[in-house]
Amino acid sequence: MKFPRRSLLHMALGASALSAISRIGWAQNYPTRPAKILVGFAAGGATDIQARLMGQWLSERLGQPYVIENRAGASGNIATDAVAKASPDGYTLLQIVTPHAINAALFTNLNFDFIRDIAPVICAARLAYVVVVHPSFPAKTMQEFIAYARANPGKINYGSAGQGTPQNFACELFKMMTGLNLVHVPYKGGAPAIADLIAGHVQVVFAPVSESIQQIKAGKLRALAATTTSRLNVLPDVPTVGEFVPGYEASGFAGIGVPKNTPVEIINMLNKELNLGLADSKVQARITDLGGTVLGGTPAEFGAILSEATDKWAKVIKFAGIKVE
Repeated sequence: MKFPRRSLLHMALGASALSAISRIGWAQNYPTRPAKILVGFAAGGATDIQARLMGQWLSERLGQPYVIENRAGASGNIATDAVAKASPDGYTLLQIVTPHAINAALFTNLNFDFIRDIAPVICAARLAYVVVVHPSFPAKTMQEFIAYARANPGKINYGSAGQGTPQNFACELFKMMTGLNLVHVPYKGGAPAIADLIAGHVQVVFAPVSESIQQIKAGKLRALAATTTSRLNVLPDVPTVGEFVPGYEASGFAGIGVPKNTPVEIINMLNKELNLGLADSKVQARITDLGGTVLGGTPAEFGAILSEATDKWAKVIKFAGIKVE
C-alpha cells in the first residue's frame, strides 16, 4: 500500500511528537533506580569527598542511591572515558575537577573529547591552592619569596603531585607570569610532596588547602599566599598571589557532568537539586573546610568555566613544554 506524501509527513511528525512526549515522561519519572557518580581518583581525597557530599544530597532528595564509584587512574581519564560511553539516561554521572580541563589540552590520543562528550550539570565549588614553605625558609612573605627567587634562579625546588597535575600548573602559571626560574620536582601524589616540604627536601609547594591546612595551623608550614582571586575564609590573614602578581589566579573547581545527549529535563532536575544542596548550611560548611568556595549556577555557566579553563591551561602547557608519558 502506498501512502500520499502528505500522509507520510503527518505520520513522521506524529511519531516524532510521540517520541518527544515519551522522552519527557520518562525524564519526569527519573530516577527510578540507583545511579552512580564516577570519580577518577582514589577514595579519601578532596575529589572523592566532594562527590560523596553531592551523592548523599541527591540520594536524600530524590529517593534513590547515588553510589560513588572510584575508577582511579590516568589522571581521571579512565572514569571520564566510561562516562562518555555510558547510556545518556542520568544514571551515570561524572565528578568533574580541574584535571579534566587540563587533560583536554594535555592528552592528544584520548578516545573521547571531554568538552564534546560530557555535558556539564553544575559547578559546585571553586577550590583553592595555597603557596606553602617550610618555616625556616628565608622568605616570610610572598613579596620576599619573589625577591629571593629572583636573586637565586634555579636554586628553589617546588614539589607537586606529579607532572600535569593542577599543583604543577599553578606553579608553572606563576613562573610564566613572573619570569622566575623554579625547578619542578614531581611526586606520586600531593601527600609525599608535603612530607618532603616539611622534611626540607623541596622549598615550596602550591598545595590544595585540604592537604595543607592542618600543617599550616600546626606551624609545620608557612602559608605565603592563596591562589584564588580573593582571600580564603579558612585563612583570612593570608594574602592572594594576585596581590603581588596582578592577574594571577589558579583556583580549581569541582562539579558534576553527564554523558552528552542526556535529556535536558534530567540535567535541569539534577542542577536544581544540587543548587538546593549548595544552599544548605551544612554542605556549605563542609566545602569551606575543604578550602572551597560554593558556586552553583546553571549548566551553561559551568560549560563556560570548563571552556575558559581548557584554554587557559593549554597556554601554560605550551609555555612550559609540559608533556606526559
